[in-house]
Amino acid sequence: MPDSTEATALDITNETCPMTFVRTRLALDALAKGHLLHVTLKGEEPLRNVTRSTQALGHTVLATENGPDNRHTLTIRKN
Repeated sequence: MPDSTEATALDITNETCPMTFVRTRLALDALAKGHLLHVTLKGEEPLRNVTRSTQALGHTVLATENGPDNRHTLTIRKN
């Protein structure tokens, strides 16, 4: 399994649903199994939708960090 420090960042704060998940899925598809994706998004709806959809695809949301201005960062491990 890759070192957990190997991670890709994706900023989708300017996107709206459903594009938030589309961009996240495309980024996950480009990663090797075990790699991490840090997704920064804005708003409660994208947070719920991206988290739920990512988990439904079998990936693991390792952490959710809440930041200023209703921004959130999800750390996702590709399974």
